Amino acid sequence: MPKKNPKEIISQSQDAILVDFYADWCGPCQTMNPVLEETLEELEGKIKLLKLNVDKHPQLAQQFAVRSIPHYILFKRGKILWRKGGILTKRDLIQQLKGFV
Repeated sequence: MPKKNPKEIISQSQDAILVDFYADWCGPCQTMNPVLEETLEELEGKIKLLKLNVDKHPQLAQQFAVRSIPHYILFKRGKILWRKGGILTKRDLIQQLKGFV
């Protein structure tokens, strides 16, 4: 299967997909990595994760008006279901995403 570009993944995913807009130099982004992983594990893989480095995909970050990172947008079939920026606790994240699985 060819590796799809992020834009295609976002627009074609039948599953809910959480896009993590991050950068390697972003401290809060690193902090959120284990939180994201544990959260999606608890949601039993019903939500997929797509990590998007804003330095490598500036046009996508711009397209979705991501002005600060970390920033999370939940998509399904290309539609935005939910979005939030900044650091979240695992409890908050589960609370917010639970409604979409």
